[in-house]
Amino acid sequence: MELRTLASGSSGNCLLLSHQGASLLMDAGISCRRITAALRSFEINPQALLGVCVTHEHSDHISGLATLIKQYRLPIYTSPGTSRQLCYRMAGLEELIRPLSPGTAAQAGPFALESFPTSHDAAEPMGFAFSAQGRKAAVVTDLGYVSDDILDGVLGAQAVVCEANYDVEQLRSGPYPYYLKKRILGDKGHLSNEAGAALALQCAQAGAHTVILAHLSAENNTPARALQTVQTVLSAGGFEHVTLAAAPRNEPSPSYEV
Repeated sequence: MELRTLASGSSGNCLLLSHQGASLLMDAGISCRRITAALRSFEINPQALLGVCVTHEHSDHISGLATLIKQYRLPIYTSPGTSRQLCYRMAGLEELIRPLSPGTAAQAGPFALESFPTSHDAAEPMGFAFSAQGRKAAVVTDLGYVSDDILDGVLGAQAVVCEANYDVEQLRSGPYPYYLKKRILGDKGHLSNEAGAALALQCAQAGAHTVILAHLSAENNTPARALQTVQTVLSAGGFEHVTLAAAPRNEPSPSYEV
């Protein structure tokens, strides 16, 4: 199994999983044109996608979904709460929805999908883990804190896409209005670099060999700062050998083998 991010951050999020000729998207927060161009550059026919897993209904995760679905009629794996929000906004989705309540599982081609609830200010947000032939990848962003449900979902994955949204001091001293700082710092907001580092360490202790930092804030973080914070924690825990990278904001990442 291989994964790569197509975009990551508040301006748009999309991730691709591939295994033995089968491919699946997670979120579609960039334009359909960008998604299909990236897929074709990897010699993947968008029509052959097995579906799209949608974490929640915020625009940076679904802005390209309506056009993508209109063109390719792909199944959508998401929570009942998110599916209701999507159907309010987009016509003709009902027949494509494959409801997946947080904490339940489904199968999409060779991929076993595991879902788990996350804490974010959306209708019914969730994260996903994907397994195939004994390998597991987990993707967990857009969460205010790391719950036991999240740990159950991500631990044991060989590759983890882990949120490191902001540097606390940079956010506190930055230009955002108070209400927005409070939202981001709250338990339905986002993970700080330090919280992301703690999660990355737990994943490494459970066998993860690759950690990709994702959803970095353009205003309240830098890739260098996030990487340094997480690398320091991993090294102190004896896991300096773990492959660590920050997902690019506006372009596809390298491919990571799970």
